[in-house]
Amino acid sequence: MKLLKKMMSALLMAVMTFTLCACGTNTESGNNGSADGELTEITFVLDWTPNTNHTGLYVAQNLGYYEAAGLKVTIVQPPEDGATTMVASGQAQFGVDFQDYLAPVFTSEDEMPVEAVAAIIQHNTSGIISLKEDGITSPAGMEGKNYATWGLPVEQAMIENIVEVDGGNYANVNLIPEYVTDVPSALQQDIDAVWVYYAWDGISTEQAGLETNMFYFKDITPEFDYYSPVIIGNTEWMEANPEIAKAFLDATRQGYEYAIANPETAAAILCEEVPELDVEMVERSQIWLADQYKAEVEQWGYIDPERWDAFYTWLYENGLSEEIPAGTGFTNEYLSQ
Repeated sequence: MKLLKKMMSALLMAVMTFTLCACGTNTESGNNGSADGELTEITFVLDWTPNTNHTGLYVAQNLGYYEAAGLKVTIVQPPEDGATTMVASGQAQFGVDFQDYLAPVFTSEDEMPVEAVAAIIQHNTSGIISLKEDGITSPAGMEGKNYATWGLPVEQAMIENIVEVDGGNYANVNLIPEYVTDVPSALQQDIDAVWVYYAWDGISTEQAGLETNMFYFKDITPEFDYYSPVIIGNTEWMEANPEIAKAFLDATRQGYEYAIANPETAAAILCEEVPELDVEMVERSQIWLADQYKAEVEQWGYIDPERWDAFYTWLYENGLSEEIPAGTGFTNEYLSQ
């Protein structure tokens, strides 16, 4: 809790250095642009360097979906204090964050104008990966093994939960403070288990020719099937510009649905837009993610209220967050029907 509050204080201090007005805002008009037909400028801030979580955005930009919607979208990488700070301050209208990281935003005494408006991926695709030779086939198998932790209370509480639910003893897990940036290398050295999102770091182990075991948090504890990542928007800007917000999300939907139907071509588009990416890695990742963006739902971006609330209830009941009222922090009202 102390760490969460420190993170929240730093976030709020950063937000207060900016004006809480939406930059690049245009009044509503029939073509979603300005009154004279010019494109409405939108700034979108990523959560990290470009990867296949973001493919739909780059496809929408490359294939002209944004322009057809009357929008000029600029995609930028986040500052050190994160995408949420930039969106809350009005420097960007939309961005990417994760439901678990957003909890402090919704418990702050100083209200921040941010809410999730679309799920980029329908289910939590993160879990624990390990080399097959280490025999960690379920959470209890982490006993006596080295787990690379980044030291967050929420992270460690989740690890404790899945190990104990699986019949193991969390006290016997060796917590090694290490921020892993190269998963294949870490697994071949002193680390036995790493928390990864399979679509990127999991694919990197395939590319390295490693045989691995992987189990997902959502398959152990249902409350851990939270939304990760999500598109967030500046609430005040969206309330003032609802049709533009809808137009942006509809064009973004088209980009992601194109990536679902055409993963190889979408991967090529992402690499064209971001040439420093590894082509083989992106294509493998894109093929894997094609079935994950929408999964079983018909409406891209839909956020299930029960699943959203369940995770925050778990945080509160385990002393990891102040109470977050049901229905707080997200909306489906700007999504295409």
